[in-house]
Amino acid sequence: MEDAGFVIGSYVVVFGGIAAYAATMISRARRLARRVPDADKPWT
Repeated sequence: MEDAGFVIGSYVVVFGGIAAYAATMISRARRLARRVPDADKPWT
């Protein structure tokens, strides 16, 4: 139990980094999707 702080901190850093990366990718994708003409969007 003496290493619990290190283990929990490591999990927080890893999952925080993954969340930040995912947020960056979603933001970038939305920004790029706005630049695509409607004719080239098969999902609309």
